[in-house]
Amino acid sequence: MVDRPLFFISVSLITISILFSYSLSSFAILYYEYGEFHFALRQSIAGIFGVLLMWGISRCNPDNFVLRFGFVLFFGGIFVMFIMHFLPESLATSAGGAKRWIRLPFFSLAPVEFFKIGFVAFLAWSFSRKFSLLEQKSLKEEFITFLPYVAVFLIAVYLIAILQNDLGQIVLLGTTLAIMMIFAGSSFKLFLYLLSGAFVLFIAVIVTSTHRIARIKTWWAGAQDLILSFFPQSIANSLRVENLPEPYQIQHSLNAIVNGGILGEGLGNGLIKLGFLSEVHTDVILAGITEEVGFLGLLCISALFIALVFRILKIANRCANNVYYLFCSGVAVILGFSFLINAFGISGLIPIKGIAVPFLSYGGSSILATSIMIGIVLSISKKAKMA
Repeated sequence: MVDRPLFFISVSLITISILFSYSLSSFAILYYEYGEFHFALRQSIAGIFGVLLMWGISRCNPDNFVLRFGFVLFFGGIFVMFIMHFLPESLATSAGGAKRWIRLPFFSLAPVEFFKIGFVAFLAWSFSRKFSLLEQKSLKEEFITFLPYVAVFLIAVYLIAILQNDLGQIVLLGTTLAIMMIFAGSSFKLFLYLLSGAFVLFIAVIVTSTHRIARIKTWWAGAQDLILSFFPQSIANSLRVENLPEPYQIQHSLNAIVNGGILGEGLGNGLIKLGFLSEVHTDVILAGITEEVGFLGLLCISALFIALVFRILKIANRCANNVYYLFCSGVAVILGFSFLINAFGISGLIPIKGIAVPFLSYGGSSILATSIMIGIVLSISKKAKMA
């Protein structure tokens, strides 16, 4: 039987998304002179299609669907993200000088959102064949086994971090790759070596981009007081950097969270959306939500996400098929870490990455891709053993 709690949790999050896409988009509506329900209507259409997709995919037989559909999204995503760079502006929408969306009638498609599904499906299929919880390999053998995945990941780095200038998605995909590898049966020692290598690659990608260096400086401007408070005064003084740019985005996000207090300012009464931050209903939606419904409201939404990830991991734990187990685990990692990266970003704990909150952030591609993920997990749940 399909996991009904997972379906209803997902529908609840979609409903919340539609509500706040209306409440938090007031300034954008006035600025662009859109109709009052411009964003809410589009999010409602995406949400309805998302629910229908979840329901339709949940009825499919995963044995005939998961890997075929996953490979289509994986290789199709690579192809589309590559050619998108060469498309004219009339067909591809740019952000920060990089093309990230393909323009379709009434809709802009972000290929990276659907590529993530294919990436998880590819890793689930391949890891189930290359790694085993029952077979012990030497560290050298594990490195040799892992080398092809380095090549795959570097392709993703080129397509997403370089061509699309989107380091946040690469951090998310790298985290998913590492955790899925542990779930598949690799040693923790290999994980630590790869983590060190990923950190070096991460630093290299940052220092070769003035845009990313500026973002790190902005984050450090807001975070250094808190972080350096844990160090002795002499060390803190030597690490402190003066004359840094003002952490505008983080500062206003924190102001919104503080203004919300325990119960919030009331639905529709938030101030952050009134031009202090652009398009609050997208990447910083958690800050806007917290200001209007307070800490308790954010706590309820966090509980929904915890329940969402818990249900997915519970399904994964019941799967006898290793591919299904790894796919569900990968989906849980993608959704859980997307929420955490966004939440840590708006609270100033890490630099803001521009990662959408699954289901909540405004955007058709994000909500449809997340719905497809959940739909596949729901179809797999029919094969899972009963508790």
